[in-house]
Amino acid sequence: MQRKKSFGLWSAVFLGIGSMVGAGIFVLLGEAGAIAGNLVWVSFIIGGIIALLSGYSLAKLSSSYPSRGGIVEYLVQCYGEGVFSGSISVLFYLSAMVAVAMVAKTFGTYLAVLIGFDLSPWGNIFAIGILLFFMFINLAGSSIIAKSENIIVLIKLTIIIIFTVIVFFNIQPQLLVVDKSIPILNIFSSIALTFFAYEGFRVITNTAEDLENPQKNMLKAMVISISLVMLLYIVVTFAVFGNLSLPEIIKAQDYALAQAAKPSLGEIGFTIMAIAALISTASSINANLYAVTNFTYQMAINGELPEVYRRNIWHSSEGLVISIAILIVFILFFKLSEIAAVGSISILFIHLLVHIGHLLKIKRTHASKILVCFAIITISIAIILALNYTSKHIPNVGYFIAGGFALSFILEISLRLLTKRIISKQSGK
Repeated sequence: MQRKKSFGLWSAVFLGIGSMVGAGIFVLLGEAGAIAGNLVWVSFIIGGIIALLSGYSLAKLSSSYPSRGGIVEYLVQCYGEGVFSGSISVLFYLSAMVAVAMVAKTFGTYLAVLIGFDLSPWGNIFAIGILLFFMFINLAGSSIIAKSENIIVLIKLTIIIIFTVIVFFNIQPQLLVVDKSIPILNIFSSIALTFFAYEGFRVITNTAEDLENPQKNMLKAMVISISLVMLLYIVVTFAVFGNLSLPEIIKAQDYALAQAAKPSLGEIGFTIMAIAALISTASSINANLYAVTNFTYQMAINGELPEVYRRNIWHSSEGLVISIAILIVFILFFKLSEIAAVGSISILFIHLLVHIGHLLKIKRTHASKILVCFAIITISIAIILALNYTSKHIPNVGYFIAGGFALSFILEISLRLLTKRIISKQSGK
């Protein structure tokens, strides 16, 4: 008897939206606005187009190689069962862990500020608490994940939409006039940040084995979720920049969305949007922990991580518990602002490698070579712009990224020597 699938089309869409509309819009909007000014909405359109191209490539790979491992499986399929694909998979794992830790840190900061607690140590305590909470949600099984994600996303989107409608009545048109002091080219310098606000779309591919009719629904879920999030980001951007001056946005860039509610709703509005930020970051953590569980399990099966990662605990795997332990170390002992910048660029590199590898399997996936090539070109541009931007703030960013690659290769080779296991494909054997 065929088991009932945990995810339908709209469950996958909600999972993707939940993963994308997390810390990105609440944190990156202010930082991207500081670069591109009130034309940052153009940057969100460009970033969304890049995400759609990348999502198309991943959806086609997912339909041909359905696997809970997502990107990990595609790397193995495209580049073979060797050290290179294994090392990039390890790098992907570490980069994704940094991204989750950054979102958890954001949740802890918002909660501490909202209830008036000192950021140190309460910010870290709250961050660890939300990770542990969703660890148990994930251990309970993917059907609960889908149901909880649907509820969280609906609450979050309702708050954001109501906020947008209300503040639109108080938009000051003069604030939306293009600031000539900001070069138009700065729009392109902010694309890396706006693309990162969409990056969670990759989580949808991890539902391949749990998705009803993945050949039909995977691409649909990808396009629908990215398109809806793009529309949301653009509307929210106009709402924020129509209520706050650029200096105000730069000053409150870590909580610009909440600050934008003050002119219309006062402190109550600020509090409501701060709560929305908590819901959004929690939703993102929930969605990404589901992905972490799946690709660590897949990597363990492939021989890229110790076998302990594939042992079952309740309805999930021991890999989730180990990942939570690593995330707690990141939160407690590392300055995540710098590490997150390096991690985001590393993920862009991984996307690029997956799309390049896709060209080797284009006959199997029946994808459009033109669209995959556009994905490669646009991701390459995003990487260059990201390196250019971060190099001004983190002078040694290139060395950090090179060090991340080197560490991943060292870990992969060490694990192979210690476990004596050989990486293997799980889909289409």
